[in-house]
Amino acid sequence: MRHGNSTRKFGRETTQRHALMRSLARNLIRDTKIQTTLAKAKELRPFVEKLITKAKTDNIASRRLIGARLQGVKEVKKLFEEVSPKYKTRAGGYTRIIKMPRRDLDAAPMAIIELI
Repeated sequence: MRHGNSTRKFGRETTQRHALMRSLARNLIRDTKIQTTLAKAKELRPFVEKLITKAKTDNIASRRLIGARLQGVKEVKKLFEEVSPKYKTRAGGYTRIIKMPRRDLDAAPMAIIELI
């Protein structure tokens, strides 16, 4: 039974799931808008929003923590210098998920996730 298990597994092992979320987060920060499946977008939203909230306090500890989570130097720099200053006065809700038509190949529900 799935009692208390709130994360989606996507048919992957733990390390592969972490790599997937890390890659999606880096792409979202770099491009500010990505298209993916609805389930991945819903799982990515809290991951990215926690990073942005942490980046609002610009100190060495938060830079190291976010660097360990993202493992992308350019994306960490962009997160601290461009993305987080936009949300200094905002108390959350940094992303938007827009549903798209289903994918033709396998009819998977698609979505666009973007930074507001």
